[in-house]
Amino acid sequence: MADRERLDMFCYQCAQTARGTGCTVKGVCGKEATVARLQDNLLIATKGMAAYLYHARELGYTDTEVDAFLERAFYATFTQVNFDPEDLVRLALEGGEMNIRTMRLLKKAHNDTYGEPEPTKVQTGTVKGRGIIATGHGLKALEELLKQTEGTGINIYTHSELLPAHGYPGLKKYKHLAGNLGKSWQDQKRLFSQYPVAILGTSNCVQLPKEEYRDRMFTTGPARLPGVPHIAGYNYTPVIEKAKSLPELERKPGDVVLTTGFSKSVVLSQKDKIKQLVEAGKIRHFFLVGGCDSPLKKGEYYREFVQRLPQDTVVFTLACGKFRINDLALGEIEGIPRLIDLGQCNDSIVAIEIAQALAELFGVGINQLPLTLVLTWLEQKAAIILWSLLALGIKGIYLGPILPAWVNDDILKVLREDYDLRLIGDPEEDIKHILRI
Repeated sequence: MADRERLDMFCYQCAQTARGTGCTVKGVCGKEATVARLQDNLLIATKGMAAYLYHARELGYTDTEVDAFLERAFYATFTQVNFDPEDLVRLALEGGEMNIRTMRLLKKAHNDTYGEPEPTKVQTGTVKGRGIIATGHGLKALEELLKQTEGTGINIYTHSELLPAHGYPGLKKYKHLAGNLGKSWQDQKRLFSQYPVAILGTSNCVQLPKEEYRDRMFTTGPARLPGVPHIAGYNYTPVIEKAKSLPELERKPGDVVLTTGFSKSVVLSQKDKIKQLVEAGKIRHFFLVGGCDSPLKKGEYYREFVQRLPQDTVVFTLACGKFRINDLALGEIEGIPRLIDLGQCNDSIVAIEIAQALAELFGVGINQLPLTLVLTWLEQKAAIILWSLLALGIKGIYLGPILPAWVNDDILKVLREDYDLRLIGDPEEDIKHILRI
């Protein structure tokens, strides 16, 4: 406990920091530990929002109101500006609201540019020929790569968060978009070593490369890796030439076929049938299981949770957390899939808007729906999405695999009392509690 108290905060952003190394109990300026943690949270969350803004701006979409909020949020974390914990919570909730606005902007940018996603089956093996793997979140980068490789005989494979690209009409029209290799971001070193292809990292979630594939890896956009060539614009000639110099892959079908591309319109086109099935007792409960995947062993919880769910439940999933469960054959309930992949983390707005539409359909608030969110978090984007959900007043969220480190006892008390935030436990016991069985 002594160590925990000693490190309940860490701040070294100004010259008056304790002993010139860092304030770890209380700021020399008078800043309390909870204030320091809430400032850290605000920085973490706004970083996540900035990622969504970046990809929207790539496609020409901006929002001056969101930009202005970011200025205020960053300024609030300066030395001797804001010592008020209640106001810092208010700013975090406002950040959640601004992030909803940002995610709507990005979704509009994607749909306007590439069309609204539609359910699409995605192969998980290889086809004969040379290849390039694209990883990350950059749909713009992927589109340019597809354009430049058309007719070259090079096949393009997505990895991790680019899986949902297969659902967009404007991207899946390219016949050499051959499939998806691997699962979440954490399998990169094994995966990239396995396939003799060129690799393009388009955004966050790139890992430091192993030497055995460093010479065939490239980055673009915001991503940078030491010793790896970076392409500042969208001219991917070096990636293409590298792919041409490598051996062909053999045709090797994957063990599963994934389905992605369930957009808001696709799901809500079945709203009357969904209502009928719920009222008939054939759909008992909806779950949103997904989020930002963590490599911790505790992450196995999410797969076990879904495997233990009764047959009269439906699971929505999104972000790279879906790779824990998206190979499971859960079947259907009278034509309604029991596993519905809504897309990437930035597609969280789709889940929110579906929940709002279902609440309107049943004439209740979101918290009265037979719906439970079981989320995994890893980094900054997951943090801002959590604040977006809290800003909407959503309660009873299950969060894991561990508690965010910026949360201390005081902050956890507020999250539990005001939002009924819960930490994941035993999958079977959590299901019993949620379904009251």
